[in-house]
Amino acid sequence: MESLKIAFFCWESMYAERVGGLANAATNLAETLVKQQHEVHFFTRGTMPDQTVNGVHYHYCVPTGKNIVDYCNAMSTAMVNQFKKFDSPHKFDYLHFHDWHVVQALHHLQDRNTILTYHSTEYGRNGNQNGDWWEFKEITGKEWYGGFIAKRVTAVSVTLKNEVMQLYNVPSDKCDVIPNGVVPREYRTNIDPGEVKKAYGIHPYAPLVLFIGRLVYQKGPDLFIEAIRTVCRTHWDAKVIVAGDGGMRQLLQEQARDLPVQFVGYIPDSEYIRLLNAADIVVIPSRNEPFGLVLLEAWSAEKCVVACNVGGLSENIDAYVNGLKVEVNPESIAGGINTMIEEPWNVGALGMWGRRKVDRVFLWGPIVKGLTDTYARTTS
Repeated sequence: MESLKIAFFCWESMYAERVGGLANAATNLAETLVKQQHEVHFFTRGTMPDQTVNGVHYHYCVPTGKNIVDYCNAMSTAMVNQFKKFDSPHKFDYLHFHDWHVVQALHHLQDRNTILTYHSTEYGRNGNQNGDWWEFKEITGKEWYGGFIAKRVTAVSVTLKNEVMQLYNVPSDKCDVIPNGVVPREYRTNIDPGEVKKAYGIHPYAPLVLFIGRLVYQKGPDLFIEAIRTVCRTHWDAKVIVAGDGGMRQLLQEQARDLPVQFVGYIPDSEYIRLLNAADIVVIPSRNEPFGLVLLEAWSAEKCVVACNVGGLSENIDAYVNGLKVEVNPESIAGGINTMIEEPWNVGALGMWGRRKVDRVFLWGPIVKGLTDTYARTTS
C-alpha cells in the first residue's frame, strides 16, 4: 500500500494522559503504522507542547467540562480545531477514532474516510448496574451513533464484534476484528524473582500471585480477594500483590484486612515489569473483558495465567495449553490458583506456550497490516 496520511483521535496515549490499556493499544498501532512508512498525527489530551515521538506527531488539547460527557464533547471540538491545522496541503487519507470519547469529533468529520474502533462498550464496562444513570445512557447513545456514522468499524475481539452488532445494530460486513498486540521484549526481563519478593517482605520460595489492573467492578478484584481467602485455607504460604488503583480500593482493603494481600496502588511501568517477572501466577478475574492486554503482557514474560472464561480472554486462551480458564466466581478462581500452586511443573510450561502464541499471533506488525486492509475497504 502507498504511504498514507492518517489521523488518530483518542483521549489517551502513552506519552501524556494515560488511563488504561487503550493508551498502549492506540499508541502502538500508531507507531507501527509509522514503521510501515505511513504518516500519523495523534490528536489527544495533554498539557505539554506538541511533540513527535517515535515518528508519531502528537497534538494536545486541554479540555474542561462539568461531567465526563461535556468534557469529551469539549475535547472532541478542540481535536477537530487542531486537526484542521494539519489537513493541508495534503489532506488526511483516513481518520481513525478510538472509543466513544471522540464520537463528537467523528460527527464533525463524518464526510471523510472514517474508522471507529470499539475497544469496549459501556454495557461491558458497567453492565446493568448503571442502566438508569444518565451518563450510561449518554455514553451508550454515542457508541450507537459512532457505529452508525463511521464508514468502517473495528472491534478488538470476535466477542466484542458480536456485542456491538447486538447492542448497536452494526452490520457484520461493516465491522472487522483487529486484535490488540504487544511488544514482548518490553515485558520480559532478567531479574532475580527472590530478590523482588524480598523487597516486598515475601519469602523467595513463597508462591506469589499477582493482580494488575483498575480496581473497578468490571475487572473483578472483589472476586479475586474472596478467592484468595479460599486459597489461603490450603496454601498458608501464598502471598498476593494487587497493583493498580480505582474506586473499589478502600472496600477491597477492608475485604482483605486479614489476608496476606499487599495493595501497592499505581506503580510505574518499570516496577510492574519487575513484579510481573517475579510473580508465579498472574490472575485476570474480569467479569467482562473485550480483549485483556494483561494476558499478552503476562505471556510475554512467560507467566502462567489464570483467567475468567469471558470475552477476549476466552477466545485467546487455549485451556491447559497456555493458561487456565475459570468461571466468574470466587470458588472457580480459587480452584484455578490452587491447581497451579500444586502443579509448579506446569506453571512454566503454560507460560512458555503463551509466549509462543504471542510470537505467532499477537505481534503488532502483522496486526497493523490487517488494519491497513480495513483502511483500504473504507470509502467516502
